[in-house]
Amino acid sequence: MARSIWKGPYVKEYLIKKAKKMQESGRKTPIKTWSRGSTIIPLFVGLNFTVHNGKKFIPVFIMEDMVGHKFGEFAPTRTFTGHAGDKKAKK
Repeated sequence: MARSIWKGPYVKEYLIKKAKKMQESGRKTPIKTWSRGSTIIPLFVGLNFTVHNGKKFIPVFIMEDMVGHKFGEFAPTRTFTGHAGDKKAKK
């Protein structure tokens, strides 16, 4: 079920603070986040984030197409190794 429109998008406050600080300073260092459920907002466009997938941090560069999606969509948590009888997929 989707989030109510009157509530607005779910974004952790520390991400907004860090994004504003990055844009003011002009640095390009990635922002480290564990918040996979936060929505990408237009403020984040052009910034680098590293999203935790449970094991390691996956680098994500935010583009305009990603606005409205969640951070977790761009950091997969599972690696597909193929089906049981498929020899080609294990490479």
